[in-house]
Amino acid sequence: MRELHLLLLPILGAAVAKMAVGALWYSNALFFKPWIRMSGITEGQVKQGLPKALVVDFIGSFLMALVLFHTIRWSGARAVVEGLFVGFLNWLGFVAVATVSTVTYERKPVKLYLLNNGYQLVSILVMGAILALWA
Repeated sequence: MRELHLLLLPILGAAVAKMAVGALWYSNALFFKPWIRMSGITEGQVKQGLPKALVVDFIGSFLMALVLFHTIRWSGARAVVEGLFVGFLNWLGFVAVATVSTVTYERKPVKLYLLNNGYQLVSILVMGAILALWA
C-alpha cells in the first residue's frame, strides 16, 4: 500500500468549504423554505437542534474530506477537472446510491432527495477541486 502523508490544512479547508456550501444551500436565499416544507420539520426544531447538528456535520465533513483527500491522492489528480471528476465519482457511487433509499423505502419526496443530493454533489465537487489543487 502506498504511504500517504496526512495534510491537515487542505482537509480542514475542504471541510470548512463543505460547511460554507451547506450554509448557503440551506439559507433563506436558496433552499431553506422548500427543504423545511418537504422534510417535515419546523423552523423551531431546526434552531433548537442547530448547535449539535453543526458539530456532527463538521465531523462528518472532516471525515468526508479525509477520505476524498486519500482518493484524490491515490488517483493522482492534481488539476481542478481531475478533482471534480474524482469528487463526482465518489458522490455518484457512494452518496447518491446510499441515499436513494430515502425515496424508495422511506417514501420521502424525490424533490427532497434531489435538493439534498444537489447539495452533496456541489459540496463534494468543491472539496474535490480544493483537494486536487492544494494536496
